[in-house]
Amino acid sequence: MKRQLLLFAALLGAVSIGTSSAFAAGAPHWAETGTAYTDTLGGGQGLASRADGSLLHRGLASIPLDLRIKGWNHVGDPDIARGHTFDAYQGADTATSKMFAVTTPAGKRYDYVHPLDPGEKLNNSFATVSPDGQWLVSGEWGDQNRLQVFPAPLLNPATPATGGALPQAPQITLDKPVRDIQGCDFVTETRLVCASDDASGTLFPQVRPLLQIDLPHALDGGPVTGSVTSLFALPQRSLCTDGTFEAEGVDYDMTSATLRAEVIPPGVCALATTVYAYRQVTD
Repeated sequence: MKRQLLLFAALLGAVSIGTSSAFAAGAPHWAETGTAYTDTLGGGQGLASRADGSLLHRGLASIPLDLRIKGWNHVGDPDIARGHTFDAYQGADTATSKMFAVTTPAGKRYDYVHPLDPGEKLNNSFATVSPDGQWLVSGEWGDQNRLQVFPAPLLNPATPATGGALPQAPQITLDKPVRDIQGCDFVTETRLVCASDDASGTLFPQVRPLLQIDLPHALDGGPVTGSVTSLFALPQRSLCTDGTFEAEGVDYDMTSATLRAEVIPPGVCALATTVYAYRQVTD
């Protein structure tokens, strides 16, 4: 049944709606290299690449029963660092905390709860770990001028070894606002790519843009300001036109230099999420 669903989705991914990109001649840019599909219920929230090149997907069906019982009803875009899987969880609209679950290579899970600071939104859209394994970056929903930073659970020695409370570290302040960030991943120690579900075209020329955030230096536990650039509009291709697309998770596989981004198509086509793959090229 799953194979039939994904074949159906491939057939429906034939129509392109309003995508665009711009780059200077001779400058490196991301070129689309292929598409794949995953079932939305099990993988529509995000993805992360394993060391062997396979992909981990997350969706609503991925939430363990014990976490659902505790009220963690949403999982965001995950990351894998040093063989550890990092998941971002949030609860109901009345929640006063958010949670990061870290699963070790041996399969042991530890839960790190972060009580909301004054002015902090409850959303926990994604988790991505800096290349040195020391810092966990996450983000909130809506219009934001920052990304949140935490010491990376388990990998940063400042965190409890078996789960517990997780305070914020100094944040990444953005030089221009962003909206509805669904996922980010590090490309280098000083560059992140982020998928935005902003369909307004008011903050950036593109609809549902893939954004690049450049840091002046690697995260070191101090405050830093990131420079935001819009790269291109994430594809909106589907035969289904009744409803809206939704940009979701993003992943950069440093081993293969492959960038992937998820987009959920509208209508009945939303049963399968499209995963677009990119490689950086120079024309």
